[in-house]
Amino acid sequence: MRALPVGDSALLVEVASGEEAQAVHAELTRRRAEGSLTVRELVPAARTVLLDGLDDPLGLAAELTAADVPPAPPRTGEVVRLPVRYDGPDLADVAALWGIAEREVARVHAETEFRVAFCGFAPGFAYLSGLPDRYDVPRRATPRTAVPAGAVGLAGPYTGVYPRSSPGGWQLIGTTDAVLWDPARVPAALLTPGTRVRFVAEGGA
Repeated sequence: MRALPVGDSALLVEVASGEEAQAVHAELTRRRAEGSLTVRELVPAARTVLLDGLDDPLGLAAELTAADVPPAPPRTGEVVRLPVRYDGPDLADVAALWGIAEREVARVHAETEFRVAFCGFAPGFAYLSGLPDRYDVPRRATPRTAVPAGAVGLAGPYTGVYPRSSPGGWQLIGTTDAVLWDPARVPAALLTPGTRVRFVAEGGA
């Protein structure tokens, strides 16, 4: 673990893996909730956590580099369930990469409980972890110029849902009508870091 000051009031914590980043984020969230850490914002990413709004980033940096951060605890909050039609244009390609039938891709995906590791790319876009390493898939060799809103895709170890139409190179396996980003909602993002997520196959696939 390495903690780097960013400006006068922020700190960037770098770790070796996504699992470590989730553990650091969970521990810092716990400290903030109990009142032992005063920070304006905690922003997790693939292998970093940014702390913004600190009074003493240098002091916290020294503490964190020596700290023994426990693994992220099991998430016990409500599960967000997203209905999905496994009808994506890359479903056959993913099935071939996994070495199973297309219907089995839907079964494996729908039986997995995911966790929001971090958010980014576009407002409301969440990177969901949970699939075993053997199901990692590469991004498409040629990205699409327009992926429709609600498309459910895979890339590397992550699952994601496009909150709006945008270019993208993820392998698309399905579609959901869930609204991932709504500025009139509080919070606007349906999926936030740490949230538990399950995909519910329409039609019982």
